[in-house]
Amino acid sequence: MLGELFRILLWGFVLYYAYKFVFGVVVPVGKATNQMKNKIKEMQEQQSHQQQQAQQQPSAQAKQQSPPTVEGDYIEFEEVKQ
Repeated sequence: MLGELFRILLWGFVLYYAYKFVFGVVVPVGKATNQMKNKIKEMQEQQSHQQQQAQQQPSAQAKQQSPPTVEGDYIEFEEVKQ
């Protein structure tokens, strides 16, 4: 009878500390891991979005610039003496 009570108390302590460990360590670490994954995913999406904008921007600027000169054309210039 005393041995059975001791066994019940021992299992009670084991379960209590297991519960405390799981919800004090394992669950917060899991939440932090998920948050970090989400932040990394957001940063990757932002970076890919910025890369797409950067790739589209030079092509838009190239359309606005004057047409390139044909090789062999002579460009006149004057030297400025000081």
